[in-house]
Amino acid sequence: SGNSDTTGTTIFEAVKSAVDRSTEVVFEENPDEEFVRSNSFTHAIVVVGELPYAEMEGDSETLTMLEPGPSVINNVCRTMKCVVVVISGRPLVMEPYMASIDALVAAWLPGTEGKGVTDVLFGDHPFTGKLPRTWFRNVDQLPMNFGDKHYDPLFPLGFGLTTEQACLPTTNMAVQYS
Repeated sequence: SGNSDTTGTTIFEAVKSAVDRSTEVVFEENPDEEFVRSNSFTHAIVVVGELPYAEMEGDSETLTMLEPGPSVINNVCRTMKCVVVVISGRPLVMEPYMASIDALVAAWLPGTEGKGVTDVLFGDHPFTGKLPRTWFRNVDQLPMNFGDKHYDPLFPLGFGLTTEQACLPTTNMAVQYS
């Protein structure tokens, strides 16, 4: 919103257009555990990340996600199979959530076309990207460089999935955003 140059497609709109018409796609901005448990979802797409920033406005000493991102991940991913899509311009602290996440997609800054994200989530195009940098476990590890004596990243430089079989079903799923 706020940009009159392009209308774009949100990830939510792209999910709705990617699934079978009989599939109910549910949007809940900040679902609590009761909402998640009271529905019969089998899968969820949780989209979290950073607010838009440029230059020093994006400086962070903790590189953590702001609420409600962590709460949404915990409330949804501890209850059902979930894919977490992270929208950010850099790696964020993700290790506290990894035990409950079934799949993590670093979408980086995907621009105005959410269909680019759903194209790979639903298998229309294969995942082909590799991490251009090391993804740290926690900020105490920074700076972290490939080959450092104590190099123990969450995901190493060059990590990434390249398979056409890593896609979601197109029926009976929930979509959660924060």
